[in-house]
Amino acid sequence: MNKAIRIAIAGMLVSGCLGAIKITAGYRGHSASVLADGFESACDVLASGLVLVGLILSARPPDENHPYGHGRVETLTGLLLGLFLFNAGLLIAWRGLANAADVSHTPEPWTIYPLILSIIAKAAMMLVKSSHAKTIGSSALRADAANDGLDMMSGFVAMVCLSLTLWQPVQFAKADHYGAFLVGLIVAGTSIRVVLEDSLHLMDTMPDDASMARIREVAMGVEGVRGVEKCFARKTGMRYHADLHLEVDPEISVRDSHEIAQRVRMRIRQEVNWVADVLVHVEPWPGG
Repeated sequence: MNKAIRIAIAGMLVSGCLGAIKITAGYRGHSASVLADGFESACDVLASGLVLVGLILSARPPDENHPYGHGRVETLTGLLLGLFLFNAGLLIAWRGLANAADVSHTPEPWTIYPLILSIIAKAAMMLVKSSHAKTIGSSALRADAANDGLDMMSGFVAMVCLSLTLWQPVQFAKADHYGAFLVGLIVAGTSIRVVLEDSLHLMDTMPDDASMARIREVAMGVEGVRGVEKCFARKTGMRYHADLHLEVDPEISVRDSHEIAQRVRMRIRQEVNWVADVLVHVEPWPGG
C-alpha cells in the first residue's frame, strides 16, 4: 500500500510539471492543442489527489461500524475520478471547438516538443501504475493508469493535429483547434468505461466464473469437505469478501464442523490472494 501511495504522489508531481509546461507553451506558442492537453494534465493532478485520498482511507482497518473494512472508499474514489474526467473532457472539447471559429495566430513550431515529452512520461507512468494496480487489485490506481493512457493518446492526437497546422498553416489552419476538441472527446469517452466498471463493483457484481471456480476448488481440497452448495463474492476495495455454504458429514460434531470451516477459510485466504476473508456457513451434506 505504501508503494501505491508513493506512485500516486509521483503521478501528481509528474502531471503537475507537464501541465505547467504545456499550458505555458500552448499560451505563448498559440497552440490550442497543446493548451488543451496542458489543462488535461492539470486535471490529472486533482485525479491523482483523489486516488491518493482513496488509497489512504481504504487502508484503515475494520472497526465496529465497518466490519468489512473501508475498502469501498477506494472503489468510490475510482467512480468519482471517472465522473470528474468525463466532465473535464466535455469542457475541454467545448473550448477547443468554440475557439476554432476565430483563428488569429499560427502555432510556433517548438510547441510540439512538450507534447513529445508528455507522451513519453505518461507512457512510463501508465506502465508502472497498471502493473501495481493489477498486483494489489486497486480500482482507483487502475483508473489513474487508464487516465495516463488517455493522456498519452490525447497527446498523440494533439501532436498530429498540431503537425498538420504547422505543415500547411493555411489549408489546415483549424486543425490545431480541432485537436483540442478531440483531446476532450477522448477523455470524456474513455472515462465512461471507468465509471461503469466501478459502478458494477458498488453493485456487488460477482467475479468471473473462473475466479469463483477457483474458490470452490480450494475449498473442496480441504479434508472433510463433502461439497460446496453456494459460493458468492463481492469486492470491498482492492480485494473480495467471499460467502461460502459448505457441506460436511451431518453425523460429525459441531466442533469438528467448525474446525473444517476454519481450515477452509484459512486455506482460501492463503491460496487465493485476491480474497480478503471468507464467511463460511456449514450445512449437512445431503448425500449423508
